[in-house]
Amino acid sequence: MTLPNGPKTTGKLAFLRRFKLIFRPLEYLDDYAQTYGDIIKIGGEKSAPFVYLSNPEGIRQILATDPELFVVGKGNRILRFLVGDNSLLLMDGHAHQRQRQLVMPTFHSDRLKDYSQLIWNITQQSTAQWPIGKPFAIRPTMQEITLQVILQVVFGVYQEERSQRLRQLITALLDSFDTPISSSMIFFSFLQKDWGAWSPWGRFLRLKQQIKELIYEEIRERRSKMQDLGAFNSNYTDILSLLLSAKDEAGQTMTDEELHDNLMSLLIAGHETTASALVWAFYWVNRDPEVRDNLRQELDSLGENPTPLEIAKLSYLNAVCAETLRIYPIVPSAFIRVAKSPLEIMGYQFPAGSAFALSIYLLHQREDLYPSAKQFKPERFLAKKYPAHEYLPFGGSNRRCIGSALALLEMKLVLANIISRFDLKLQHNRPVKPVRRGLTFAPPGNLKMIAKPRSCLN
Repeated sequence: MTLPNGPKTTGKLAFLRRFKLIFRPLEYLDDYAQTYGDIIKIGGEKSAPFVYLSNPEGIRQILATDPELFVVGKGNRILRFLVGDNSLLLMDGHAHQRQRQLVMPTFHSDRLKDYSQLIWNITQQSTAQWPIGKPFAIRPTMQEITLQVILQVVFGVYQEERSQRLRQLITALLDSFDTPISSSMIFFSFLQKDWGAWSPWGRFLRLKQQIKELIYEEIRERRSKMQDLGAFNSNYTDILSLLLSAKDEAGQTMTDEELHDNLMSLLIAGHETTASALVWAFYWVNRDPEVRDNLRQELDSLGENPTPLEIAKLSYLNAVCAETLRIYPIVPSAFIRVAKSPLEIMGYQFPAGSAFALSIYLLHQREDLYPSAKQFKPERFLAKKYPAHEYLPFGGSNRRCIGSALALLEMKLVLANIISRFDLKLQHNRPVKPVRRGLTFAPPGNLKMIAKPRSCLN
């Protein structure tokens, strides 16, 4: 059986490889790509291989293959500790399709119109207390904005005290993995030991349990209110209400456990990645004065008081966001796909059980697709529309992120709002590289900026 080349994976080499993946992830991927090319086999000597794929044609073949020929939940079990067994992210087949169809309407364009003003207002409120003229870490603000937005999308109008508590707990939970060292708990099971509330894993488990209790409280209250109404009420257009009203072919509603796991997935995935992308956007825009000036000129061309939806249609703004997601994608690979049966990709014969990781980072760094790939050039997205197998920041096929439209809308409106009101500069203008934050690649958490009202400079 013909398989692509790859590194040896036995003994100490396997441990060192995982160590490098955690602490030096970009170097890990870049080194393998330089040595083995754009189809990299890990393992395969005694069992089915793990394959990193950054060849556009190979990715096109994977995305064009019938999704039912792959298992995705099995290949992404590493997420189970965070989202639970019943998460949409870990489902396959009919269950995945059903849950996706239930959630998708919440992210349709008509709903995004409502969210646009919400995003604008939350951004105004969250930046009102910025320390003018003094360095501050920008990530907490971005995380606060995106978390507030997703809480509104998931729960709608709900109990404010519980909302505040959820924001605090979810932020603390994700900060449990805010460095490569703390992220290592995810990858090494021997570190997942509960030695009490002060141990890293013990603290994570207790935070997760507190979040679980609050979500269950919200589920019970909403279910009770909807039962009192006797039917689904059109005032309830949030995800929780939609899922509570859903029934399967047998007329059964979702269990509390199913509801919890899916809500948890949306709360975590629905804001953490967008917050990181926004930090990168401000880093790149304020590192290149020409990009900032071009963006402001486009925003100013709309005149006074444009609507958020008018702003979201701007072409250069869209290009800036697209290039931000290209150069350092937050999620380094699309969901792992495990072949159910033997599969041929790019002339190679892969056995059943082969796991394919579409490497978003390596694909986006290809010089044949993106000349001067290490440079931030929004103009490339004005000159060309890239197909899905060449640009996939949100994954592809039936596993494309259901919240991609909301994430892009948030990026555009938060960036436009702040750039039009503030002049930001980096505290230190030295280059910044991504670091591991849990399962994602993110800007360093201590990235600081200095803000001044834009009127001070005009």
